[in-house]
Amino acid sequence: MPRSWRRWPAACRSWRREQEGEAMVEKTPEGEKVQFVIFKLNESEFGVEIGQVLRITRLMEVTRVPRAPRFLEGVVNVHGEIIPVLDLKKRLDLPVGEYGDQARILIVEVEGQKVGMLVDSVTEIAWIPVSAIQPPPEMVAEISGVYLKGLGRLDNRLIIILDLSRVLSAEEVEELERAEIKPPADSEATPTGG
Repeated sequence: MPRSWRRWPAACRSWRREQEGEAMVEKTPEGEKVQFVIFKLNESEFGVEIGQVLRITRLMEVTRVPRAPRFLEGVVNVHGEIIPVLDLKKRLDLPVGEYGDQARILIVEVEGQKVGMLVDSVTEIAWIPVSAIQPPPEMVAEISGVYLKGLGRLDNRLIIILDLSRVLSAEEVEELERAEIKPPADSEATPTGG
């Protein structure tokens, strides 16, 4: 079992507590820390602030939608709610391949719209000290700096922190809201870790 999965159940309990209103920032004598969901795209590790993640589900069938916006991979039905899904690798111009058994869909909220993001795996939920987060350079591993909030150091690893408000523009969020998205057959979404 990977080291990070041993921490998963405790991390999920923490996440649920905080989703009920506790802060995502922890103040310590060493300074403030922010909690992130860490995930992989190819071999790179990325993070989004945990407060932006509504749910993590196993990969399920994504139904393509006719006349959908070009950036939309399709939709999934999560417990009766239709969620548009984008392939984060395509959005960030990363090499795209098949998704394996560890693939997940992160359900996040962008400009008030729920959106699913396909990722290779979710590895952990971790605290990163604010002092260990630096502003992003213009280009990081072929990813435009426009999508990045910063680079964080976690142990000896570099975490690319995404700015979800820039992954989809306000115009694209409006385009999603206007899209005629009809429900696919019910897919059973199972949250990871619980």
